[in-house]
Amino acid sequence: MKIISEIQVIPVKPNNGLIAFCSFVLFEAIYCSSVAIFTKPDRDYRLVYPTKHIGNRDMNLFHPINKQTGSLIEEEVNNYLKNVMNNDRYNFTDN
Repeated sequence: MKIISEIQVIPVKPNNGLIAFCSFVLFEAIYCSSVAIFTKPDRDYRLVYPTKHIGNRDMNLFHPINKQTGSLIEEEVNNYLKNVMNNDRYNFTDN
């Protein structure tokens, strides 16, 4: 079983490091969407999971509960993005 599959990326106009949103299927069972993709200084990307503002608090809608799973998801999305960027279809620079 693949941990993460069906990755989709929707680029946005770069803004303070935000370059895109992504969705993916986790463990062939859970669809995850609205995950923000930000650039990092080392040319990789970091993922920011969606929250909902309720009253004075931001509540996490979902997120990895351990570093190992978070790292696996981030690695797969990073690899996917690098392949997309090599096709020159999108320009993910923050200029």
